[in-house]
Amino acid sequence: MSNPALYGGRGQFGAVSASPTRTLFSQTMGYVALTAGLFAVGAYLGRDLSYGLGIVWFIAALACLFGMNFAVRRSANVTVALLVGFGLLIGLALAPTLAYYAGTDPGALSTSGGATALFIAGFGAAGYATRRDLSALARICFFALIALIVFGIVLIFVHIPNGDLIYSVLGLVIFAGFTMFDFQRLRRARTSADLTVAPLLAASIFLDVLNVFLFFLRIFTGGRR
Repeated sequence: MSNPALYGGRGQFGAVSASPTRTLFSQTMGYVALTAGLFAVGAYLGRDLSYGLGIVWFIAALACLFGMNFAVRRSANVTVALLVGFGLLIGLALAPTLAYYAGTDPGALSTSGGATALFIAGFGAAGYATRRDLSALARICFFALIALIVFGIVLIFVHIPNGDLIYSVLGLVIFAGFTMFDFQRLRRARTSADLTVAPLLAASIFLDVLNVFLFFLRIFTGGRR
């Protein structure tokens, strides 16, 4: 199932500087690729795990994510190590869910992956190119995410016609905003010192990708889980 609560904290940057921005972009996207690779490894290693054990790994992944927020200004090596741990652990946490879909509807996984790639590329490019400050949009999306989590809890206990579809579509709208905001931050690095936050930015972008993928998966499978 999707986990919008995985969305992590996001810092803010100032004006544009071309060289640091290019460096930050390449370094951040390198970390995103590393996290995605470790996620795939974790998902493969944990394919036979129980859902109960997946919850344990999920909590551990969240601990790594929150730990990054404290380590980012203190130790770059520790921050990267926590990012590595987060990628592997969140893969283990979601392994039972992905294994279930791989066994029952593998086409939905590939379709969701393709839709996610197009979604992130489109909204990421829009956010990177826009000159308008998207900080206000990010704040709106944050509170909308909290409301969505509450709505998801309500759906557990109350049947709402097409509730799962509504939940997923709203989630995609929210993470469209987050994706635009995160990619804009890649363009707004002021100095080379901002490179220290590349792992944290990578975690935010990876969470955008992961949540979008899970929302699409819910849509293409009709909410089965």
